[in-house]
Amino acid sequence: MLIKKGTWVQIHNVVLKPEERTSKIPDETKATPLSMWVKGYLNTDGKIGEEVEITTVTGRKLTGILEEVNPAYTYGFGKSYVPELLQVHAKLREIMNGGNKNE
Repeated sequence: MLIKKGTWVQIHNVVLKPEERTSKIPDETKATPLSMWVKGYLNTDGKIGEEVEITTVTGRKLTGILEEVNPAYTYGFGKSYVPELLQVHAKLREIMNGGNKNE
């Protein structure tokens, strides 16, 4: 399926091959490539699996393998509880309420 120029997409690129990675990292990490995934607008028509060029929202032009069309932002803090986030939430509410914790 041909994806049209200007479509919001995600590309994948290998930044460092395993043999190019530093020896100062754990063996499990060292054995895998360092990869990046970047979202941006397709500069030319392309197909999934092809190398394409994109322009990011900050204007950077990057090339990589086209992986996804209209990708969503899927990020989080994992499944673990992060107590600091509750503290940030409480402090933000206090600031937004003019210093009154009870509102």
